[in-house]
Amino acid sequence: MSPTHTLQQTETSAPAEAVAPLMRGIAVLRRLTDEGGTMSPSSIERATGLARSTVDRITATLARMEYVRVDGREVTLAPHLMELGNAYLSALRLPSLLGGRADALAGELDESVSLAVGDGDGIRFVHQATRRRAMSLSFRIGDLLPAERTAPGPLLAAGWDAREWQRWREQRAADPEGLAFTVVPPHAPSDEREFALRAERARHDGWALDDQLIEPGLVALAAPVRSPGGEVACFVSVVSHTSRHTAASLRDTLLPRVLAAAAAMEQDLRQAPPAVAPDSSAALASWTGASKQELGREFIESLARGLTVLAAFGEGRDTLTLTDVARATGLARATARRALITLEHLGYVTVRGRDHRLTARVLALGYPPLSVATLPQIAQPHLAALTGQVRDSASLAILIGDDIQYTGRVATRRIMNVHITVGTRFPAHATSMGRVLLAALSRAERETRLAGAEPRALTPHTVTRPDELRATLERVRQDGYALVDEELEVGLRSVAVPVHDRSGTVVAAVNVAMHSSSRTLEECVRDVLPRLRTAAGLIEADLHITERFVRVPAM
Repeated sequence: MSPTHTLQQTETSAPAEAVAPLMRGIAVLRRLTDEGGTMSPSSIERATGLARSTVDRITATLARMEYVRVDGREVTLAPHLMELGNAYLSALRLPSLLGGRADALAGELDESVSLAVGDGDGIRFVHQATRRRAMSLSFRIGDLLPAERTAPGPLLAAGWDAREWQRWREQRAADPEGLAFTVVPPHAPSDEREFALRAERARHDGWALDDQLIEPGLVALAAPVRSPGGEVACFVSVVSHTSRHTAASLRDTLLPRVLAAAAAMEQDLRQAPPAVAPDSSAALASWTGASKQELGREFIESLARGLTVLAAFGEGRDTLTLTDVARATGLARATARRALITLEHLGYVTVRGRDHRLTARVLALGYPPLSVATLPQIAQPHLAALTGQVRDSASLAILIGDDIQYTGRVATRRIMNVHITVGTRFPAHATSMGRVLLAALSRAERETRLAGAEPRALTPHTVTRPDELRATLERVRQDGYALVDEELEVGLRSVAVPVHDRSGTVVAAVNVAMHSSSRTLEECVRDVLPRLRTAAGLIEADLHITERFVRVPAM
């Protein structure tokens, strides 16, 4: 079934009060997600069947919300979009409550461990604890797999009623090769009887195996984790490779520890304190209204307002009534109601009585490709924008031992330019980024480094005396920036500021480097530093959203 046909069917079968622009905007986000996060507007047009003018208005609206970036011929998902998936994961609470147990189990078994939940007739991952080795076995948070080809799938199907089994049959008949599951290879049509037998065994045993059903060489073992009320809250799954385990040896050697971990997770859920909802902001509706006034017809207000409804959920707000949603977003009840009807029709919201709850399908809105972003990837567009503003090269670096290593860089096009490539290392003491990173260390660690051998001078201006370096680093710590003039190389001047993670820890530094003839030291502080700080703030904002439930590699 083509994506275009699916969108047309979705709109045709929608309730009369559904918001068509919201459905179309979500269709664009789904296509971008399935294609890895980047598409051209013409590709989006072909994939969705929408008119080019509609695609342009949708992407302009999403760009205004900072959910995508539109750069010439490409539309790219942006980290801010993860706030929707974060709202679901916050409301779910499982990654926060059980993620530490999953991480510990992965360390104990030296295998990748996942937490997954059911999404219709599929399995969607909500937490990953991976092991670093040459052959890495992991899926991204938000990835959807067919239930019949996973270890958690039979456990999920063990709880299906006749209606849910019928839905599974109908969907597999419509898509026999599983092409809708874009993260796994196409597969021969599923054997209904064999899957039903696996589900029955899982119901009896309380655990299930996947023996190379996803792809050759991959084996997995899963067990359910039940909520205090007895319902299945999630599945804990261990994934390995046949070079390390057969399915049988995975069961024989690891099953007791997986079951023990599941029992400990259930105890954690029983002892978890109640979630407390933060104060809600009702400024979203006024923001969308102001954006509509500023951008005119290019801004689709109903799309923006519909997506803000998803962001209204979160920890302590796992279920919301229509009144709650209207209050949290500032939307009129009629507007909020139409958005909720649309989101329920699309499968992103489920309703029980007056209560609305997000479903795991919200993770399909950009989360998988965005959840594997590295810090350099997050920083790159902001470095590019900074370079365009100051007309000098901008870089990102981390501290490795006594050196800094460049992990991101955007060079300017000038006749006389600073030529440094990603991966280059320089002594930290002689660079602006190095001094920012050294200044962020604890006082004890700084003293330990200064107590070592005196660093070498790279130019006649390099500060090397420990007492002078000590005073310089303390000044950098207090000022929040470092300005280095011709200490790394004669003629080279640079200014740097730190990048902080969600906990406030300095994890990297960004700088602007230039020839000393292009700006005075005073001009660096007056003209460059404010823009550099703004760029670092934008990097931090994207980083903080991205790392809410995932680990962001520094390089």
